[in-house]
Amino acid sequence: MSSAAPAPRVIAVVGPTAAGKSDLGVFLAQQLGGEVVNTDSMQLYRGMDIGTAKLTPEERGGVPHHLLDIWEVTEAASVAEYQRLARAHIDDLLARGRTPVLVGGSGLYIRGAVDHLEFPGTDPAVRARLEEELTADGPGALHARLAAADPAAARAILPSNGRRIVRALEVIEITGKPFTANLPGHDSVYDTVQIGVDVARPELDERIAARVDRMWEAGLVDEVRALEERGLREGRTASRALGYQQVLAALAGECSEGDARAETVRATKRFARRQDSWFRRDPRVHWLSGAQEEREELPGRALTLVERAVTA
Repeated sequence: MSSAAPAPRVIAVVGPTAAGKSDLGVFLAQQLGGEVVNTDSMQLYRGMDIGTAKLTPEERGGVPHHLLDIWEVTEAASVAEYQRLARAHIDDLLARGRTPVLVGGSGLYIRGAVDHLEFPGTDPAVRARLEEELTADGPGALHARLAAADPAAARAILPSNGRRIVRALEVIEITGKPFTANLPGHDSVYDTVQIGVDVARPELDERIAARVDRMWEAGLVDEVRALEERGLREGRTASRALGYQQVLAALAGECSEGDARAETVRATKRFARRQDSWFRRDPRVHWLSGAQEEREELPGRALTLVERAVTA
């Protein structure tokens, strides 16, 4: 990249899991004098390394990575808290003349970092009542209520995700508006270039299956067993992470390890489709092919895209 051309203020590398975002983020940070800010909600947790495909220190190529390993597995995730931390890192990097490169597939966390997004407050009494109903009636009943009150939110939230269903119903009750009314428009806080890594589903599915195989071979079951001793099973967010939830079920004798492995593949494929749908709705994302036959060309194409964004 020409030394005379200023880099965009913020770069975000987005897309579904296993598309190749992490390596591209490292490359762009190396080329642009940048540092990586993690936007994967599960890589925020200490010790959740294998199952989240967290880059090893060697794989980070000397590039500083921020917002990895900041929460214990017993802590519930908070997008509002993440927003505060991410913007502090982004602002610090910009003040030091560094290019923040956001990398990850957690769509709401990315939006929270770079877009105008305000989080409605919480009402402990409403939250407690909804959580009691969740315990008594199960997530399916609450999801049906959400579908009636806010169909768009119900489509975006899995019927099994009790925590998010409760939060959506709480916001609806507090604000008197649909939960989706609190989601941001496409209005950025920072001058941001978003690069989406696009991989066709058949190939992506193959990559996901291969990645899960590698995770098992690398010791995912042992990792989960160790985290269980640190409270993973009680963690409201971390215990539901892909792979971890399935291994916890196997360790509890609810299924075989083989079943857990197969379900991890299935669940990750479903998750990748939801990620892709989320990012496709954002017209600001510039999609580049990350297909195997074009993988070597992806870094150069991404750098060219950034250069064009600077001069546009």
